[in-house]
Amino acid sequence: MPNRSSADALPPQTALSAIARIEWQTLTLAIVIYASFLALTWFWQSLPIAVVVGLGGWLIAWHGSLQHEVIHGHPTRSQLINDAIGWPPLSLWLPYAIYREGHLTHHRDEHLTDPIEDPESSYFTQAAWDKMGRVGRGLAAWNTTLFGRLTLGPLVMIISFLAQEAAVLRKGDRARATLWIRHALGVSAILVWVIGVCDMPLWLYLLGFVYLGAALTRLRSYAEHRYAENHDERTAIVENSALFGLLFLYNNLHVLHHQRPGLPWYRIPLLYRKHRGSLLSINGGLIYDGYLDVARRYLFKPHDDPRHPRHRQPVRVGTPTDRANEQPIPEWHAVVE
Repeated sequence: MPNRSSADALPPQTALSAIARIEWQTLTLAIVIYASFLALTWFWQSLPIAVVVGLGGWLIAWHGSLQHEVIHGHPTRSQLINDAIGWPPLSLWLPYAIYREGHLTHHRDEHLTDPIEDPESSYFTQAAWDKMGRVGRGLAAWNTTLFGRLTLGPLVMIISFLAQEAAVLRKGDRARATLWIRHALGVSAILVWVIGVCDMPLWLYLLGFVYLGAALTRLRSYAEHRYAENHDERTAIVENSALFGLLFLYNNLHVLHHQRPGLPWYRIPLLYRKHRGSLLSINGGLIYDGYLDVARRYLFKPHDDPRHPRHRQPVRVGTPTDRANEQPIPEWHAVVE
């Protein structure tokens, strides 16, 4: 059990989330990301292809981290303005509104990792696992290794998410259809700029920007959560990662984000250092020494059993229990959690 006195030692949420009318650090970050995206796509033919790909993937992942910030109420007091800052679909495949809805649901910490209650869970129910077949289960197991998550993981995530959304649209959900129409208009604007104006090949944008950006985001989310009986102990910490810390806006120190989700990214490192002992007590010591440590442990080894411990009992097809344990196959673990 975590040390409750340690948890109480953290400053109150109201003190941490009190912000000025505009958080200039986050607004500046947004300007840097969008300006860099425009510059990179405009000047891409003048740069080595490796530089274009490296910076392109970084910017898409960084933009996902920015979207995560605006979902949590930054950089202004107006969520309408914040949403407008995060809305442009640079990644093409994920509508901001769907990400926002799923991520806020994810923050019901008592349900963390549950494949039914947590939209960002990487686990399966036994019912879903049994329906996947040998190939599907093999793919899911491979996806629990870091190498699998970085190589095939983005493809699994994107295809399964789009399949789920197509199923929703086929049921006639008009609100969802309207959302996707708005998203399609945004995607069209991005592609007109990238392909029509900047003359970048579609394959280069899809692989060098979108896919690599998704893979970088999968690196961050790979070891963020792991099932434990106590929900406070389901959230990890990845220390000593200056470069990826900046890319992920310090959500590698993830337990602090779940304890204080309103805390802006630029305040996380100092507060983490100040309360490191308390946070380790809260999360049961689930900590990694940088992403090389994560790779050393899990590059070709599974992070955990893909079946959620509370949903491993087989159920008879067609029973109420079976229907209650229905889950899309495979999971789409939210990109920019």
